[in-house]
Parts: sequence; C-alpha cells; structure tokens
Amino acid sequence: MNSSTSNSKCSTNNHVTFTISFTLIKGSMASEEADHSQGQIQIIFGPMFSGKTTELIRRMRRYSIANYDCLLVKNIKDTRYDKDGLATHDLQVENVLPIVSAAKLFDVDKKIVLESEVIGIDEGQFYPDVVSFSEEMANRGKVVIVAALDGTFERRGFHDILDLVPLAESVIKLNAVCMQCFREASFTKRTSAETEVEVLGGSEKYLSVCRTCHQNSSKKPSPRKSKQYQRKYGSEHVVDLTGRLDN
Repeated sequence: MNSSTSNSKCSTNNHVTFTISFTLIKGSMASEEADHSQGQIQIIFGPMFSGKTTELIRRMRRYSIANYDCLLVKNIKDTRYDKDGLATHDLQVENVLPIVSAAKLFDVDKKIVLESEVIGIDEGQFYPDVVSFSEEMANRGKVVIVAALDGTFERRGFHDILDLVPLAESVIKLNAVCMQCFREASFTKRTSAETEVEVLGGSEKYLSVCRTCHQNSSKKPSPRKSKQYQRKYGSEHVVDLTGRLDN
C-alpha cells in the first residue's frame, strides 16, 4: 500500500515536471518567433542628391547578406537612368536584388510581397498608398524601408509622406551639398519652369540647396576654394561668412 502510494506520488511529480518543462520550452519558442516577425518602418528623408537611394540600397544589401528575402520597389515613371535596375544620381545601378516597378504599391503582385521579409521603396513620395501599404506590411511582420523626399521644391510637405513619420520606428534626414554655395543642403530647388509638384528629373532641373540659397539665385564660390584663393593671392582678399569673395 505504501509502495503504491509512493509510486503514485512519483508519477504525479514526474507529470508536473514534464508539464512545466514543456511550458517553458514552448514559451521560449513563442518569444523567438515574436522577435523574428516584428515588423518596422524605416524612413530615409532628404533633398535631392543627398544619397537616399544609395542608403536604401546599402540597407537592402545588408539584409540580403543576412539571408532575408528582399524586394525593391521603384516607381514605374522613374526611367531616368536605368529602365529595369534601381539607379542613383551618380549612375550606380542595383540590379541584383529583386526589383519591381509599380504606380501603386498595392498593385505589386501580392504573392511576391507576402514572400518578402524586407521591402525597400524608392521615391516613396510618389506613391498615393505609401502610408497604408507600409503600415499594413509592418503589421504583418515585415521591415519596410522608405526613401523619399520630405519636401517639395517649394519646401512644403510632399503629398502625405509626412503622415508616415508617427508610424515609423526610425526616421533620418540626410543632407546634400549645396550646389550654389557648397555648404550643407537640406532642401531641393527647381531650376526649370514647370510648376506642378511631380516633375521627374536630375541636375538639369533641380539643385540641392541650403536655406539661404533656396531664396537666392546667385552662385557663390566654394568656401574651401575661397580659402585656397586667399592663401594664394594674399590676405587683402577677405572671405566673409556667406562665402563671398571681396577685395
């Protein structure tokens, strides 16, 4: 009788131990799955010529090296430098990663989208559904990286792209070099006569400029070149704080 009771207790203890162990293992697996599938939105803002597409490609290649399934989306209108690949303004072309072109993000083949773990979107400001698409994909556990202009050539918000900011885990704004005074540039300036917001182009239509040069059309010498000029021709040539060269 005592032996039977002892066995029963032993059996009960074994059962409890097994159940607890199983629960702990299952909980650990659930935690790992949650971390693996945690979606996020990363935004790369900046004026033209600030390296947004270059940074997008860099991040996508990094995920690709880590064996993530990656997908790049380029705007169907953007054939400025390469019809099929994703090209930067300095003509670096990415054509190794899977790339699709679309006018709307929800037009991209659903099977391809759902099979991708990381989705990179270039020229995000041109997509009317960029906010809803990015949020839905992030909620599905995907990493969404959006490279976009934050402002128009008039320094106004570009469509609804700024609505993506409160939904994003990461937001950066890159600077370019001012093409008029060669200092830091945070804005885009249009040099052509078009007045509509969406006009695709490169350096033949746009400049990256600083705050002062966005309002001023005069071109100034580079501060670095001005200092070299001063050293070469003497101290009677004074370089002021705006980079202008005065006698």
